[in-house]
Amino acid sequence: MLRPILHGLLHFGVPGLVARLGWRRTWLRAWLILALTNLVDLDHLVADPLFDPNRCSIGFHPLHSWPIQPLWVALAIWPKTRLIGVGLLIHMALDAIDCAFMR
Repeated sequence: MLRPILHGLLHFGVPGLVARLGWRRTWLRAWLILALTNLVDLDHLVADPLFDPNRCSIGFHPLHSWPIQPLWVALAIWPKTRLIGVGLLIHMALDAIDCAFMR
């Protein structure tokens, strides 16, 4: 029961920390963009069942699949989309850590 709550908090807390450290003068704007990348979880809506606390998102949901990961890296490299890419990579890393704890 505690794992999903902690997981959800990390999806907003870690981007906040990264925003504070990486974009000091515009950290609030940066945090908002990083936090909005959690919308990537909308791909969970195509899953059946919709929610399974024991399912690993990485490799299962379309926007969490391995073939799309290089796109998230490319977004993080290009300056105009860097915040979006970093946010998506943070999200994928947190989901991967969650998967590791499920094993």
